[in-house]
Amino acid sequence: MLLLTIEGLAHSYGVRTLFKDVNFNISTGDKIGVIGVNGTGKSTLLRHIATLDGGRDGDTGVPGKITPNGRCVIEYLPQYPPYDPQATVMEQIFRGNSPMMVLLRRYKKVLQETADHPEDKGVQRRLLEVQQEMDRNFAWQLESEARAVLTRLGITDMDQPVGELSVGQRKRVALAGVLVRPSDLLILDEPTNHMDSATVAWLEGELAKRKGALLMVTHDRYFFDRVVNRTLELDNGRAYLYKANYTGFLEKRAERRQQESAAYRKLQNIYRRELAWIQRGAEARRTKKKDRVERFQDIEAAAKEKVVNRELEISSAASRLGRTVIELDRVSAQYDGHYYIRDFSYILLRNDRVGIVGPNGAGKTTLMDMIAGRREPDGGTIKRGQTVKIGYFSQTSEFPDPKEKVLEYIRDAGDYVLTADGERISAAMMLERFLFPPELQWVPVGSISGGEQRRLFLLRILMEAPNVLLLDEPTNDLDIPTLSVLEEYLDSFPGAVIAVSHDRYFLDRFARKIFAVGADGRLTQYPGGYSDYEAAVRGTEPEPDLHGQVLWQAADEAPARDGASRRETPRETAREENPDEAARSGGTEAAAAEGPRKITFSEKVERDNLEEKIAEQDAILKMLNLQIEQAGGDFEKLAGLTKQLEEAQRKEDAMMERWAYLSELAES
Repeated sequence: MLLLTIEGLAHSYGVRTLFKDVNFNISTGDKIGVIGVNGTGKSTLLRHIATLDGGRDGDTGVPGKITPNGRCVIEYLPQYPPYDPQATVMEQIFRGNSPMMVLLRRYKKVLQETADHPEDKGVQRRLLEVQQEMDRNFAWQLESEARAVLTRLGITDMDQPVGELSVGQRKRVALAGVLVRPSDLLILDEPTNHMDSATVAWLEGELAKRKGALLMVTHDRYFFDRVVNRTLELDNGRAYLYKANYTGFLEKRAERRQQESAAYRKLQNIYRRELAWIQRGAEARRTKKKDRVERFQDIEAAAKEKVVNRELEISSAASRLGRTVIELDRVSAQYDGHYYIRDFSYILLRNDRVGIVGPNGAGKTTLMDMIAGRREPDGGTIKRGQTVKIGYFSQTSEFPDPKEKVLEYIRDAGDYVLTADGERISAAMMLERFLFPPELQWVPVGSISGGEQRRLFLLRILMEAPNVLLLDEPTNDLDIPTLSVLEEYLDSFPGAVIAVSHDRYFLDRFARKIFAVGADGRLTQYPGGYSDYEAAVRGTEPEPDLHGQVLWQAADEAPARDGASRRETPRETAREENPDEAARSGGTEAAAAEGPRKITFSEKVERDNLEEKIAEQDAILKMLNLQIEQAGGDFEKLAGLTKQLEEAQRKEDAMMERWAYLSELAES
């Protein structure tokens, strides 16, 4: 059934047009996801539809129209939902003006009147009437449903004032409200922010089986892919609707852009022919028909209006990173007797890609703050190498002066940045690569959207050329196109990356090991990405080895493309399985060559890489020895660690033998 018709929806402020001429319908069963770069107006579009405000075209002044088909009840969850700080959790849930909420409040009121005036016949009659209406509308179960949903979202005290809750808890209370209150159209703006992975999976199931219509913005691509059946893209001020989820959208968008490029090339050919005709001599011009001249003017205008598909481009060099990166030794953090992080030891390697997961409030951000040096551990030590330069993308963007201009904010980090390919790019050009056009560069940072602020904060961090990146919930506010480009950048980033995230797609795409924070504050390591971790926890894959185990295989892996470990050739696999044989074969193959020879360029590169790998292997051996010291009387754990130590030592010996052989070649 048709619910809403959107015609000519538009929004502008000043000279900037966010979007215009947006036209589409919403029907029962539609689950529409809105996608676009931060600053394109996704949240603004949701707000217009939630309030049935069609906006106004900034160029023509013509208003848009949003027309409901009869009675259409809308429930709307904004990014920052309003709340009454004095209201209890349950009172906040039953706010709203839908007929069911009005009925429930009327019942509560009449119930109170009955308690105050038990002998009043008129009050008794009104109570009977409202009870019958509650029966007809099946309203009795709403409160029990609300309690069940709140409990699932981690809210257990239904009488707690909303003003005492954290930002994330208030968002979950608001989410519970829109889920419980009956509606024809549910509008959600970033519902998965401040939500752990298990809760996201639960919400995914709830929305997938929901019968009404759904319109939402989310940056969680697995969530998007599994819930959505239509995708609305905002691009260059225009809206494009695709009958597809996220995976299908990527394919259909590529097709649309190819068609646009082909149409533009065809238009250019027509324009060139018409231009040649219009430029003929004076005698010929007198014979031209007026409509032909007007047609040329239309073609010329269209030819100069090529749609530019703006793409974010991240390219910046990292500072040189020495052998020692970051070493954590028995690090702990506690508050009021409760340990959030307990006895965590780990040696961060040069090319590590580490994901950290755990429930809200488990201490993940506390751990990141300690690694970044913003908080001292309550126990243990953290050693940072002399060449380490940390870039910390914290959950809160750091803008000391909201009146400072966008360009000035970036210039504070440097007037120029050196890219990975050695090119020097000015701050203004880097802003354009990050989708901040010149007209936006002189706007105060406090005036741009929240998503644009996050993108700007990311650029500021990268401008400082860090060699260790700490990302705390980067997917909360960065849009999907930006995340995709960031993931590609991390593939080739020549340093270590640690990320706290609840985004399953992001962790699968970037991480090579996952640390899960337990209820007791201990961290358990799982090899692979989020799906590998999830499978191990469910028991569908072999369980991970001992707590804090360092997998020596990970040290050798260069940053992989497509978020997966590099596939080895059969020769590499054989050498990995038998490193001693690998070293001997290297020497034997060289000795088999006729006569003395010089070292080749590829062997020089191999020797240089081996020096780095040997340093990393030293760190792994140091880590294993430390864990053996800490194992105490746990003989099962000691046996496993001793076996790993022997294997790691064999591997280092093979590396040293190969390095010595290549060094002899270089000196010959």
